[in-house]
Amino acid sequence: MKNLSPTRLLLIRHAEVETRYQHVFGGQIDMNLSPRGHEQAKILANYLLGKKIDALYASPMKRVQQTLAPFLDCGGRRPTILPALREVNFGDWTGFNWEQVREKFGVHPFDWLDEIELGRVPNGENGIQFRARVEPCLNEIIQKHPGQFVGIFCHGGVIRLILSTLLGLPLPKTNQFEIEYAGVTQVALHPHMNEIELLNLTPWRDLPQP
Repeated sequence: MKNLSPTRLLLIRHAEVETRYQHVFGGQIDMNLSPRGHEQAKILANYLLGKKIDALYASPMKRVQQTLAPFLDCGGRRPTILPALREVNFGDWTGFNWEQVREKFGVHPFDWLDEIELGRVPNGENGIQFRARVEPCLNEIIQKHPGQFVGIFCHGGVIRLILSTLLGLPLPKTNQFEIEYAGVTQVALHPHMNEIELLNLTPWRDLPQP
């Protein structure tokens, strides 16, 4: 029996969002990209056009769709939209910045993944709910595309949960990975292990600072 190549997942975070939502727990607010985010998306599109992507999946949220747009305009593969890939629901934290979360809820914002995992974000998704939404979606994608190269356009929190699942790590441990706007992370799924081949590659890095 012929051995398949490993399935490879290209996990792509949306580009920079509009200024009023930067450094804010935006979650399921359906925000737009910033002007810089649109520039990041164009550079990202050029990078992705050099990849042979066999299948593409995406969150329905506007910031992801706007990140995808330049890639599609250049003839890139059209995605399957999966609502389960939308960002985590931050509940009562939604719309507050990190300092406001510290003041209003008495928690250190850098512990946000711990708070989600332990179900301590008021009216937000807890770790069990978040996994129950994303993991079946991830498993379906993997089962449909053995040995193929698959792109997933989504969100920072979703990428962290996917990495947590694939690497067998507790969700809070993924806080050790930087997942930047328009960052690309590639994971190869081997029979014996899952391997990070790229982590947080940012093709737009040489853009002038705002």
